[in-house]
Amino acid sequence: MIAEIQVLPRPSGTAEVTYAHVHAAIEAIMAADLHYEVGALGTTIEGPPDAVWAALRAAHEATLKSGAEFVVSVVKLAQATEDRGPSMADLTDRYRD
Repeated sequence: MIAEIQVLPRPSGTAEVTYAHVHAAIEAIMAADLHYEVGALGTTIEGPPDAVWAALRAAHEATLKSGAEFVVSVVKLAQATEDRGPSMADLTDRYRD
């Protein structure tokens, strides 16, 4: 499964760290030990469905636990039956430097 998550916390961070709550979500994804890529407007995750779902939930909840008063998480999912779907590399390698 491939998923992309964008967290939109309010506020986005603290006076000291502008995007502290977004960073908390990314750190939760990093802790999931899945293949991921951080982008300018979201983070893409790849792995077994149960692990990806858990990472998405962890990222959303980490945003709130870090001190955000409110968060909207925008999620896109791609999944095929029997692991026949493309990987992140299949979809992006031709565009990499």
